[in-house]
Amino acid sequence: MAQLKSISAFSSSNLAFHGPKRESFPYHGKVCCPGKLSSFQELGARKSELQGNAFAVSSGNGSVTRAHDKQVIRAVLPSYSETEVSGSTKERGLRGKLNKVVLAYSGGLDTSVIVPWLRENYGCDVVCFTADVGQGLKELEGLEKKAKASGASQLVVKDLKEEFVKDYIFPCLRAGAIYERKYLLGTSMARPVIAKAMVDVAKEVGADAVAHGCTGKGNDQVRFELTFFALNPKLNVVAPWREWDITGREDAIEYAKKHNVPVPVTKKSIYSRDGNLWHLSHEGDILEDPENEPKKDMFMLTVDPEDAPNEPEYVDIGIISGIPVSVNGKNLTPASLLDHLNQIGGRHGIGRVDMVENRLVGMKSRGVYETPGGTILFAAARELESLTLDRETMQVKDSLALKYAELVYAGRWFDPLRESMDSFMEEISKTTTGSVTLKLYKGSITVTSRKSPYSLYRQDISSFESGDVYDQADAAGFIRLYGLPIRVRAMLDS
Repeated sequence: MAQLKSISAFSSSNLAFHGPKRESFPYHGKVCCPGKLSSFQELGARKSELQGNAFAVSSGNGSVTRAHDKQVIRAVLPSYSETEVSGSTKERGLRGKLNKVVLAYSGGLDTSVIVPWLRENYGCDVVCFTADVGQGLKELEGLEKKAKASGASQLVVKDLKEEFVKDYIFPCLRAGAIYERKYLLGTSMARPVIAKAMVDVAKEVGADAVAHGCTGKGNDQVRFELTFFALNPKLNVVAPWREWDITGREDAIEYAKKHNVPVPVTKKSIYSRDGNLWHLSHEGDILEDPENEPKKDMFMLTVDPEDAPNEPEYVDIGIISGIPVSVNGKNLTPASLLDHLNQIGGRHGIGRVDMVENRLVGMKSRGVYETPGGTILFAAARELESLTLDRETMQVKDSLALKYAELVYAGRWFDPLRESMDSFMEEISKTTTGSVTLKLYKGSITVTSRKSPYSLYRQDISSFESGDVYDQADAAGFIRLYGLPIRVRAMLDS
């Protein structure tokens, strides 16, 4: 009998958010690390499906459990013996013996196949884990049934949205972390919060190993495993894509049929997508050629700027110590604030980025990103710093932000260096408090107002009018001293 607690309902939104991504998948479909998108129809529930604070979850005995915000669902599934899949938890597998493995699980083809593969090759009990980082209800529906059919002994789903935004996204925002001039680290920030939760679940269920469905070509394998190493180095790590003989979608389907695992019936997606509350990314298909312009119908969180409203919209962002706290004067929780800005930015075509980036493993890849709310927040935070940070501090902060972004991109979230840099960012951002008003219009953001009680800007000093604080005649001596090296060099040359 399945025993269900509650699962959080995603806040009302007309935006589609999606599950995590496996970054370099040679074929398409809902198979990834730990979740892969399969089609437009699967890319999140629409507004009408998301309204309200609860939805019903069916339990194994046919009863229904109400699910409410900020809760966790844990479904204890029937024992593996009820599903006919080869392998035994009491015997050594083909590759060795593990007791229990926590698998990053999406319910797609890849992770559905990994469950019996782990049992067959390691003779282990498999606990499936799914993180809710804002990918939308559609990505969470039916996971109990899929996990049961694949042979998992237990399903654990945790709502990580608030933790994700508060403890991962906002520190990166405060640091000004942007990878290679454009990328706002949407996938990079999500992996450590998911991996950390997996380590916690492994402890809760007494697992001796964790597993993921990332390929050997992508960044995510590094991000997951470095987090595992940092938080529990004693855990064994299994990465099937680096071990098995499955080379593509057809192989995976054949393996599933052989082991009596129902193949997820999904529409084949032409793109590899990763989505969470911060962003939605697109890779694959025509995007693999950097000469190709993205198709208009590919975008899902943002309207085409050409089709955006003809009237601009003004939005006011309130910030305290470098952290956003309000929108248009209304205080919101971190996840609610970001969700609200995603809706506002999305309808004005804000936050589209097309870039070629250097993956951690060495190859270049082309990706297109939609980050509407995040783009608004970055613009507001940087503008407020123009008032509150002096020149030297701003320059040092910007230089460290580059390294900060590299560490996050490389999966070194729990590295002492990043943590130390974060302490620095927190300290120098104590006075970054105030508000910024932005004008959104057809894909563009224009700053119209900024104010702070800690502003270093003084109108009486900056004004062209004479004042007591600044004597313009003093500039002559300053210029002579500041230009002395130039004058000496010129004298030497002459």
